[in-house]
Amino acid sequence: MTLITGASSGIGAELARVFSAHKHRVALVARRADRLDTLAAEIAAAGGAPPIVIPCDLGRTDAGDRIAAVLAAESADVEYLVNNAGYGLFGSAAELDRADQLAMIDLNVRALTDLSLRFSESLIRLRGGILNVGSIAGFLPGPGMAVYYASKAYVLSFSEALRGELGPRGVRVTVICPGPVPTEFQARAGMKPGFDSAILNVSAKDIARDGYRGLMANKRAVLPGLGIKMLPFLLRLFPRDVILRAVAGFQMRRRS
Repeated sequence: MTLITGASSGIGAELARVFSAHKHRVALVARRADRLDTLAAEIAAAGGAPPIVIPCDLGRTDAGDRIAAVLAAESADVEYLVNNAGYGLFGSAAELDRADQLAMIDLNVRALTDLSLRFSESLIRLRGGILNVGSIAGFLPGPGMAVYYASKAYVLSFSEALRGELGPRGVRVTVICPGPVPTEFQARAGMKPGFDSAILNVSAKDIARDGYRGLMANKRAVLPGLGIKMLPFLLRLFPRDVILRAVAGFQMRRRS
């Protein structure tokens, strides 16, 4: 069984469709039960195994316990884990609401870590895998979205370290690092698409497809789109302070 968080829309919903199309039974986790039910019905109607629907706020400290209890009741073992849930906030860290930013860390970092460790035993036993949805932001400092960029740097580092630890035990760990994606994420973050969105944009459907293929091929990292593939190499050519100023300039032009 494949557990997918943030499955109610965007990349998460597309990942659910891709895994289901490849004969995985999926467990769908997100806050919005109505959207999960709609997606589950779509998957079943297309011939996929009926999904397990788990309406749950991953920001809650007991979210992992609640997910584990539902899966235990369904006698479902996690073979693949897809940590997709996450969000960002646009603006100066000193001016944004502190509680909102700490909640972002809870979702982007704590929940991902909890689920990855909580289900590691079954992942090892079933020789499965983890697909973490990071971001190209994980390679950069992010003035204008400081906490979000830092959270994605954690996802990148944690994923690579887990790969080193779990890989010898038969578990694939892949991180996919997309750029700006036309989903609800941008509206929730309070930002509008900029020049970087135009040149780095890849659809949620294509990102999900690339992520699935990358995980099954046991790739360390997946960078969807030509522009994204080039960026880590280009970053090596410039001093860090130049990159910092460039990112700050991009972010200020995206203010909505």
